[in-house]
Amino acid sequence: MHPKHTHHKETTTDKVLLGSIVVSMFLWGLSWPSGKALTHYCTPINFGVYRYVFVVVTLLLILLVAKVPIKVKKQGIPFIFASGALLAIYSFFFVLGLTKGTAGAGGVLVTTLNPLVSYALGIMIKRKLPSRNDTLGLTIGAIAGCVLLKLWDSSTLMDSGNIFFLLAACTWATMSVFTSKGAKYGSSMSFSFWQYVITLVCMIPLMNFSEAQAAIHITDFKFWGNLFFGASIVTALATTMFFYATTQVGAEKASSYIFMVPLAAAVSSWLILGEHILPHTIVGGTLGILAVYIINKKKPIPLSSGEPD
Repeated sequence: MHPKHTHHKETTTDKVLLGSIVVSMFLWGLSWPSGKALTHYCTPINFGVYRYVFVVVTLLLILLVAKVPIKVKKQGIPFIFASGALLAIYSFFFVLGLTKGTAGAGGVLVTTLNPLVSYALGIMIKRKLPSRNDTLGLTIGAIAGCVLLKLWDSSTLMDSGNIFFLLAACTWATMSVFTSKGAKYGSSMSFSFWQYVITLVCMIPLMNFSEAQAAIHITDFKFWGNLFFGASIVTALATTMFFYATTQVGAEKASSYIFMVPLAAAVSSWLILGEHILPHTIVGGTLGILAVYIINKKKPIPLSSGEPD
């Protein structure tokens, strides 16, 4: 084959892969107003159970069709249990935040603070001194967190749901430590599948079974449509698509697109739910993105299993 044609083919493939990443980021952002819509139908624990039933079934079908081995090495089992339990806790905080607060603000706060908290946690675990870039980035990130949480108005911290979004970000960051270590004992898809199974097992004993029985008879398309979208389309398909594209184009290039998620969450919440994009959300989100950029300048952003939604 002529070299010119080969170059064209590779360029086209890269464009398709990068396009799929953009779609994934948009879907991740869109999952916040979708999740907010579901909070009117169910309690936080039941919300998680319904969602992960769909996720587990969808991911199992993907694994079978793609013929990806479902097994993980024995050494990865403790990491699966730890990350699965933490994901259950994250889901609880996520839904509590959405119940009390707005999807747009939560989407910006959690997706902006996740990588910052993860990086700070990594520095503490490795017991290494932060570099100049790290120090500057984390300082700006701390300011971004204060702005996003509106710490100058402590009376609204609980009412706005921001405290639950902050706890969700911290839980996700802790979970990412286990997923990054455990994913090497099997494919990322098989690890995620078993992680979601453990999450489901953790939540089922706490669910309201009478509420679940009533949910079966719900005929409102908004309920089933948002449930299917958030679980099967976003968590299973979009995340799988993102991880595959990452292996092809590289973590550094793929991770830079994560900066689109806070914007997508805020804009989609405004368009779908009519939520106002508040000035402190814009300022805090922008500072957070700047902080993550400074920390990861000329370095890849660490990726964790799953998406921050």
